[in-house]
Amino acid sequence: MELILEKSLQCTNHHTFDLSRQGYVNVLSHGLKTKYDKQMFESRRSLYKSGVFQPLVDQIGGRIIREHESTREPLRILDAGCGEGSHLFAIREKIVQSSPHELLAVGADIAKEGIYLASRDYPDMIWCVADIANCPFASQQFHFILAILSPSNYAECQRMLKDDGMVIKVIPESGYLQELRAIFYEQSDKQLYANDNTVARFTEAFELVESERLKYSWKLEKALVEPLIRMTPLSWGCTEEDLQKAKDMDISEITIDLRILYGKKK
Repeated sequence: MELILEKSLQCTNHHTFDLSRQGYVNVLSHGLKTKYDKQMFESRRSLYKSGVFQPLVDQIGGRIIREHESTREPLRILDAGCGEGSHLFAIREKIVQSSPHELLAVGADIAKEGIYLASRDYPDMIWCVADIANCPFASQQFHFILAILSPSNYAECQRMLKDDGMVIKVIPESGYLQELRAIFYEQSDKQLYANDNTVARFTEAFELVESERLKYSWKLEKALVEPLIRMTPLSWGCTEEDLQKAKDMDISEITIDLRILYGKKK
């Protein structure tokens, strides 16, 4: 796709997609239902501003810098399932501060509310309302494709990734947000999270270059308890009684427990 008069994007088949007033493009051919709403994305933004995911940003940003430092080629990154854009923005900022490479960062998500927030607050990137199972981007366009706590379509990742590119996928580990799991999934086997199937599917699609665990505790301000509850799908299906119980509990810290998978084409 290319930018036409800063008002639309045009693909090689001459289909034109107009940029919205907010600066994003909607390439969905039909609406897709999603539970991810404005309240959820704004809650995530509040948590993100507290710095809770900065160690993850440092880990991923540092890896991208090291992987790409030996080439002069402009760097292209796609966040497939970017939500409201905070992960991609923070990773981009880290790279820009440390790398001389020209950088194009693109975020795509089916949730229009998330893309709206991303384009409003982070204007120096390309934001698309798009289905990650049917992305509008040409083949072999990206050096890095990110999937941070979001579903993936590995066939599309394979198609869009450069031959020497890398997919970076972040998934929950067993202790991720265990404080909330203990409340919402009391006396349920869902208190314990297992990601074995997700790792197996990733390794079927890509050569696993490295797998690393990132685990730490984060002190939580009381004002952030409700945004924490609202930002995660863990609360989906919970009763208002359970939600209120979580708000009333004295959650003073949370556990961030993540697995980062680095993969390349086989």
